[in-house]
Amino acid sequence: MPRHFSLADCEVMGFDLDHTLCRYRLPQSARLIYDSFAQYLVTEKGYDKDLLNITPESLDFCCKGLVFDLEDGNFLKLAEDGTVLRASHGTKSMTSEEILETYGRREWKHFSAVSGMLSRSAKYYLYDNYFDLPGALLCARVVDSLDRHDRQKKYDFWKDMVAAIQHNYKISAFKENCGTYFPEVKNDPDKYLQRCPASVKKWLKQLKNAGKILLLITSSHSDYCRLLCEHILGHDFEEFFDIVITNALKPGFFSHTPNQRPFRTLENDEEQEALLFLDKPGWYSQGNAIHLYELLKKMTGKLDPKVVYFGDSMHSDIFPARHYSNWETVFILEELLGDKVMVPAETESEPLEKKGKYEGHPPEAPYAVSKQWGSFFVDSLPGLGNAEETLVSTWSCKCISTYSTIAIPSLEAIADLPLDYRFTRFSSNNSATAGYYPSPPRALLPNEESVPMK
Repeated sequence: MPRHFSLADCEVMGFDLDHTLCRYRLPQSARLIYDSFAQYLVTEKGYDKDLLNITPESLDFCCKGLVFDLEDGNFLKLAEDGTVLRASHGTKSMTSEEILETYGRREWKHFSAVSGMLSRSAKYYLYDNYFDLPGALLCARVVDSLDRHDRQKKYDFWKDMVAAIQHNYKISAFKENCGTYFPEVKNDPDKYLQRCPASVKKWLKQLKNAGKILLLITSSHSDYCRLLCEHILGHDFEEFFDIVITNALKPGFFSHTPNQRPFRTLENDEEQEALLFLDKPGWYSQGNAIHLYELLKKMTGKLDPKVVYFGDSMHSDIFPARHYSNWETVFILEELLGDKVMVPAETESEPLEKKGKYEGHPPEAPYAVSKQWGSFFVDSLPGLGNAEETLVSTWSCKCISTYSTIAIPSLEAIADLPLDYRFTRFSSNNSATAGYYPSPPRALLPNEESVPMK
């Protein structure tokens, strides 16, 4: 595998929408998502009304990379080998003794399934994107509530949580104005959405002018996609893209066959007949990567067009695009904003116009490291007996270097770079931190440079 990666070598640029092209105001959207799920549990399922009351500080519990053990009501932060680094029962952090008592040698029995990215299970749930994450806090508080009232040892409320998610995010919810989430965003999009920076819009136009094919592939339904795109890019947003695919139902878009998941045309945001193949650019619903790639061959005139896909979810975007389609992948990782963004040493000698930069001012809502869960990237593992603690990488961190070509905090971080800029990619031939741009998280740097662990 080549040491470097350049967008200039790719004929096709694919983009996820939510939290990739469309950045959200995280504190506001997290609270809205929490409220939308909690309202449903309280009003439709009869859960404790206390669930509706939360403080801004309680959202500190929300940390990407957590696994929820549905049977035990425990949340886990895992090392790259599956060792339990931290855990909580409900919202309450578990001590080292409690972790050992529950998980023996700190080994979690379902790790082999999770590490194979099998995320659908009746026994656990992975939290890896901002649409899901506030639900982690709600589930933890439900466990707390059930413990107080029923002193349960096993928990069976997950079906109600799934119902809450489906109620708020179902395809018809936007059109019907039902649930809490869509009506709120429609009413005040500026409260929840950050407009696309001018540098990113200019960059998208430069990509098209350079002859690149631009795709938008989102699991959001077409009506919500249109609201987001018009708000962040403008009413002419369709001019940025050759192909728009909504309700893509990722990761199934990448993993399912054409027979399982055909493309459909849209009319007034309603899905029409299934298509046997794709024969031209346009706006489609559902679909599969196999038929899309056949169209891309036709559009580029190449037998093996090179595609790069930008996304924020390891489970829905990065892993399936790499594993099933062998696309290059750029992981949008807002957790990198927890660090001061620095120019990497290897580019310091380059002229300023060749360096990526943030436009004007730092991001509006910098990502904050969870006090309860610590760094997304590393954590300390207690030593046995009198042995010292050791610093180990998290499973989330391992997934990044395994399945991403590069990882960046936002599109804005690379929008001012020349198209032929050569990024150092993640690979077994490079260091574990090589693929982070503009710099690795401080937690992964040698101890004297890193953030001290709490």
